[in-house]
Amino acid sequence: MADTSVARTTAHKVTLATLTAMVVGSMVGAGVFSLPQRFGSETGVAGALVAWIIAGSGMLMLAFVFQTLAVRRPDLDAGVYAYAKAGFGEYLGFFSAFGYWASACVGNVTYWVLIMSTIGAIAPALGDGDTALAIVLSSVGLWVFYLLIRRGVQEATAINRIVTVAKVIPIIVFVILAVFYLDPQVFADNWSGGQDLGSLFDQVRGTMLATVFVFLGVEGASVYSRHARRREDIGRATLLGFAMVLSIFASVTIVSYGILPADELAELRQPSMAGVLEAAVGDWGEVFVSIGLIISVLGAYLAWTLMAAEVLFVAAADDDMPRFLGRKTGADVPGPALLMTTVLVQVVLIVTAFSEDAFNFALNLTSALTLIPFLLAAAYAVKLASGRDTAWPRGPARELVIGAIATLYTAFLLYAAGPKYLLVSFIVYAPASVLFVLARREQGRKPFSPGELVILVVSLVGAAVGVVALVQGWISL
Repeated sequence: MADTSVARTTAHKVTLATLTAMVVGSMVGAGVFSLPQRFGSETGVAGALVAWIIAGSGMLMLAFVFQTLAVRRPDLDAGVYAYAKAGFGEYLGFFSAFGYWASACVGNVTYWVLIMSTIGAIAPALGDGDTALAIVLSSVGLWVFYLLIRRGVQEATAINRIVTVAKVIPIIVFVILAVFYLDPQVFADNWSGGQDLGSLFDQVRGTMLATVFVFLGVEGASVYSRHARRREDIGRATLLGFAMVLSIFASVTIVSYGILPADELAELRQPSMAGVLEAAVGDWGEVFVSIGLIISVLGAYLAWTLMAAEVLFVAAADDDMPRFLGRKTGADVPGPALLMTTVLVQVVLIVTAFSEDAFNFALNLTSALTLIPFLLAAAYAVKLASGRDTAWPRGPARELVIGAIATLYTAFLLYAAGPKYLLVSFIVYAPASVLFVLARREQGRKPFSPGELVILVVSLVGAAVGVVALVQGWISL
């Protein structure tokens, strides 16, 4: 294994406040502005409350998992990827790294789609963010950000900290105004939803991918751990950021049910938060939310691009990706990893032109791609706490219970995602094995062990089924 001491050394370290801002900045992005429509189309107030209790509890367990692992395994950087590798071997660790990176890239596409859709309300040529003009303008934006981030990690994180504060304020103002204009009768009528949405279980299940998407970033401090000033700040930043963001997400969802009937919420154009505030206070409400959205999304894009490049960089430093991805500039920026990240965002952005619903497809695919890395990290927490990893002491019972709950929660999310997004995820995962083979050849090793060949075959079969399903029209983008 290569010496990673250089990769883990940085001239400047970030503080607890900056790490917390990275967590909040990563989670508070496009997702929160889409919540009224996403929930209104799936469930009523009762289902929304249950969904947030389940999602909040499950994600809290995952937050505790990342906090515990950061303390128990301080030798591991880029959390999600490193934990999967430590627990289940190099190939699954590689898949975790690639899947997490790919999910960040697809998630970044939702940001540009939503920005263009927002501006499209006054510039019809941009449509819902998936027209040719919208894709061209989005492409210009993402390459401008590429150049900004190349200037230096410290400069980018400082900008993110400022933007995080600026974007949370409009969301809090939205909640306060929605509470002030809330109609108790409308809220009561929305208790069970405005349509025949099926059982409460089906309603809750329908919201799960949306909740996963908005909570992505809870592991942000762990992913960016090599830059932390103090190791204990990683866990603290994770929990602080989680608590702040959960209160924001739940509030935005619930108060919206007091402004418009669920049927009307379900028909709102994205960003649906703008439509809710417009219904409450008039046209200026839509403008206010739209400005807040653009600030929020640009900040989230910055944070996620940083984290995506970081995952590729550390994986390459640990010989799990080709070595060229482990290079960095004098400004501590993983240049090739950042470039590869920007290229994938560009490719997926072009693909959205062929999607029936670009925003929701990218949102759901982002969530599905993230579930396997999350599941492996949670399962490793169980392995560590139970003493099955013999290199490390058995953990207390509390750690085992938390890890088990987090594992069951992520397994439920995979079930809730359904076969469509899992098959599309396989299409993304399978070709990535080429990078794994390149890394092994650089080290003079066999591409796959017998056990890894089994995993390869499963991923290839899943990808083949996914391609056939797309061609035959069984599933669609």
